[in-house]
Amino acid sequence: MSELLAAARAWAAEDPDAVTRSELERTIASVEAGGDDAELADRFAGTLEFGTAGLRGALGAGPNRMNRVVVTRAAAGLAAYLRDQGAADGAAVVIGYDARHNSDVFARDTAEVMTGAGLRALVLPRPLPTPVLAFAIRELDCVAGVMVTASHNPPQDNGYKVYLGDGSQIVPPADEEIAARIAAVGALADVPRGAGGTVLGEEVVEAYLAAAGRVAEPGPRDLGIVYTPLHGVGSTSVLRALEAAGFATPHVVPQQADPDPEFPTVAFPNPEEPGAMDLAMALASEVDADLVVANDPDADRCAAAIPGPHGWRMLRGDEVGALLGDHLLRSGKEGVYATSIVSSSLLGRLAAAAGQEYAETLTGFKWIGRVDELAFGYEEALGYCVDPGHVRDKDGVSALLLLCDIAARAKAEGRGLSDLLDDIAARHGLHATDQLSVRVDDVSVIAEAMARLRGTPPTRLGGLAVEQVDDLTAGSADLPPTDGLRYRLAEGARVIVRPSGTEPKIKCYLEVVVPVDPQDGVDAARIAAVGRLDALRHDVKAAAGL
Repeated sequence: MSELLAAARAWAAEDPDAVTRSELERTIASVEAGGDDAELADRFAGTLEFGTAGLRGALGAGPNRMNRVVVTRAAAGLAAYLRDQGAADGAAVVIGYDARHNSDVFARDTAEVMTGAGLRALVLPRPLPTPVLAFAIRELDCVAGVMVTASHNPPQDNGYKVYLGDGSQIVPPADEEIAARIAAVGALADVPRGAGGTVLGEEVVEAYLAAAGRVAEPGPRDLGIVYTPLHGVGSTSVLRALEAAGFATPHVVPQQADPDPEFPTVAFPNPEEPGAMDLAMALASEVDADLVVANDPDADRCAAAIPGPHGWRMLRGDEVGALLGDHLLRSGKEGVYATSIVSSSLLGRLAAAAGQEYAETLTGFKWIGRVDELAFGYEEALGYCVDPGHVRDKDGVSALLLLCDIAARAKAEGRGLSDLLDDIAARHGLHATDQLSVRVDDVSVIAEAMARLRGTPPTRLGGLAVEQVDDLTAGSADLPPTDGLRYRLAEGARVIVRPSGTEPKIKCYLEVVVPVDPQDGVDAARIAAVGRLDALRHDVKAAAGL
């Protein structure tokens, strides 16, 4: 107890933020008066781990929280890494931020540390989408970029995402080398701080929007659109991109139109979560729209919903990925078409049929964005890179614009996105995907589930024989090591199980492939796929003990 209190007092003495310092002092006083020390112990149970996702965690005082002390140390470690890698005096680092609590404060701290280290800090002019930051790194010839965002995490979280000069997120060993330099940072008072850098004008935003706008070729523009930014920063960029491309102003969900770090209308500000899109789909029914599109709070992801015989339904990330990839392939875009191992295998079939190369990577755009000669990349978690020449990361603005372009062209022919998906299924078989995602309070549950699967590997899942098991911790010639298991099943089915890299979840990715009989049609294949996925989900859950 005495060591815990001593550590907390030392932290409070160093904390430059009056709010978190006062919060910590109250917690210390409560423990000293005999109160429960669990909260204080959790704050000092370790340090937020700096990895390939940078930093992400709950806001608050202490090394196991996101705060100005942790951010200042991270910035100092990054600056030291950049200088050790040869960054010269005055080399530029661009810094962006979203509208979450303290994002602007963390961005300012980062800028001051960068200038204090002899680097030049360029700060984006206002809260903006993450893809604007990824674009600005190469546009402005920077050695690195920092985006202060927790993407689609709950309101109490914030994060710190780091990119290098190629415009891609960090991957090993850079993350470990930066982490080592963060650990070596001494007293906070000894970290040199300079001016707040240069706040950029709107020119960089204009350049980004001009590049994003070029993904949509001139064509039909009659499309009724409902849009929601989910209380995030995407609205201004999306509305301007749609307008410049010739689309009518979409109906924006009024309750979610403005940035709000509390995200009051959703349990989780993630369009994948149940209920997050309810307001948008209700508005779409009211205005008789053709398409619903959404971004997550930092607008690097894009979600969509379409009307059907039983009302509006969300498109899965794999379905949007297939629509975008198929369109680009048919448009003649050459290069490598890439996706993650947890996404559908359909993109590989589409690329092969068009005579283009295909690649699979580990989960995350830190890997997809680094594929040589990338033409298009996506992952099932609603991330799409349709313009890697300008943004080497997932981009929810340009992907949204291209999807609207595809939908408008289909409507001009009296068809919808569901018809395009049926066309793809008729040519390549119905690739149906689903996910079993279990959020846990105790992360040891995840380790136990992975150990159980490794210790007692299933031989059948969903009535299909397990033909091959790949333990991804070993890595391969094509993939670096990662904590995951891949089951290759009969009839082209697959299951991948892995812990989430950003949330306390274990995720199981399911895929079945059902041939489409010309007489029975796609609907019959879809019914069969639902049954097969249900059986897979049941057996995977049982095998993992979830």
